[in-house]
Amino acid sequence: MKRSGAGTKHKIRVMNKASKNRLTPKQLPLFTGTTLFDKVARAVCRAGTLPRKELYESWEVARRVRRRYRGGRVVDIAGGHGLLAHLMLLLDDSSAAAEVIDPNIPDNAAILSDTIIEAWPRLRDRIHYHQSSLEEFSLSADDLVVSVHACGFLTDDVLQKAVTVGARVAVLPCCHHLDGAATGGLEGWVDGPLAVDLMRAERLRLAGYTITTSTILADITPKNRLLMANPNPLQTTGTIHG
Repeated sequence: MKRSGAGTKHKIRVMNKASKNRLTPKQLPLFTGTTLFDKVARAVCRAGTLPRKELYESWEVARRVRRRYRGGRVVDIAGGHGLLAHLMLLLDDSSAAAEVIDPNIPDNAAILSDTIIEAWPRLRDRIHYHQSSLEEFSLSADDLVVSVHACGFLTDDVLQKAVTVGARVAVLPCCHHLDGAATGGLEGWVDGPLAVDLMRAERLRLAGYTITTSTILADITPKNRLLMANPNPLQTTGTIHG
């Protein structure tokens, strides 16, 4: 007699990190560990405001940037809910504050922020939201400018704004608009979006920056190229040409 279940295959469900569905308290059992990531993920679930994809994107960017750059006021451009800004302070408490800049701050961003601050009270009064354009916000050389998926040419504006004051900067570009973009004639060797990002890196180098390139996991987003740039010690301010 065949035993019940014999010969059957048990499927292992793999979490879809790229899901745009919101994390809610129902997903709390997915994050039962004791790591900082699990603790943040549980706060995000309790808030019930953020897509799963944004949790993983923000975490992967924040930890890579903080491996390279410490301290400084964090300026999260096109920051949306502001999770990246919170993570940057959690990973390095030497940054006094973080500013979230976005012309369309989500109505429920405060819910996410309050939930995270409830878990980490030391963040209270250190995260500030500014519903404004990039042009309306002033940067300084001590800032650490970060931006995840600033659409199209907005990534170039972020880079130029940082270079103008000589600030450190890290971007995860997306939505490459090839019409009018600088590709350096590289499309014969590489695809258009990669050519755009290569030229961005080269322009930063020519502006006096040291470049670091990395990627986040492709199962989170295919737009996964992380470009980080630090001004050389003798660099003050400059302009990206091209």
